[in-house]
Amino acid sequence: MDVRGATSVVTGAASGMGAEVARELARRGARVALLDRNEDGIAAVAATLAGAGHTTHIVDVRDDGAVDDAVGEVIRYHTRIQTLITCAGSSMLGSLDQLTMEEMRWLMDVNLWGTVNVTRALLPALRREPAAHITHLVSIYGLAAPAGRIPYAMSKYAVRGFTEALRHELEGSTVTVGAVYPAGVKTGIILHGRYAAALDPAIAQRAATAQARMYHTEPETAARRIVEATLARRARTMIGREARLVDVLTRLAPVHYWSAMRRPLREAIDTTTPVADS
Repeated sequence: MDVRGATSVVTGAASGMGAEVARELARRGARVALLDRNEDGIAAVAATLAGAGHTTHIVDVRDDGAVDDAVGEVIRYHTRIQTLITCAGSSMLGSLDQLTMEEMRWLMDVNLWGTVNVTRALLPALRREPAAHITHLVSIYGLAAPAGRIPYAMSKYAVRGFTEALRHELEGSTVTVGAVYPAGVKTGIILHGRYAAALDPAIAQRAATAQARMYHTEPETAARRIVEATLARRARTMIGREARLVDVLTRLAPVHYWSAMRRPLREAIDTTTPVADS
């Protein structure tokens, strides 16, 4: 697809991968509709975009009515909506006995239902294009489920299932659907994500920092790959060397892959060992 002159909708556009994807799309000549709940952040990102015709829409993707209103604004302003890239999401640290049901439901609302919500609302507009594509950001934790990340893995496995089912549902239509599985991208999602209220903040910080040290892919590189996958209308894209490794590992050892992953992740999944005094 050629995005020049058409509109791409990006959720989670105020920071992280969403912001970088919006910049990459704008560099390629797309008009971008940026959706996020962070009003200051989304305005700052919009000010950095090349070209003109970009719009910002303040919305909490967990709120059905607010999503419908925001998508209505997008449709009224933009005549050709060609792509949707869902980057809105958060993380959650903590073991099952540390987490509350409310905390886990919150993450599912953001990562899963937020993705479903925007996709459902925007689909009629995408169907009007002769060729359109939806890209959902999943995660390698939608391929492999680590200890200490139960809510996150649950949400990402669910997004993966939603994406694949929707791809099959839209088969033969003008709208194609793809999943992107990033790993090791140097954004702030893990450092700025949430953790169980029952978890010692110092332990949470140590685990998050250990996870962040494992990231190697620059956000700009990942954004370029995401946009390229969208324009090529790819069904499945791995980003980062860790993603390719995990993809192979889970295929070869679907039951025993954790044996290979446990040791390198030991610090990142430890939510119980006290932090030693410095």
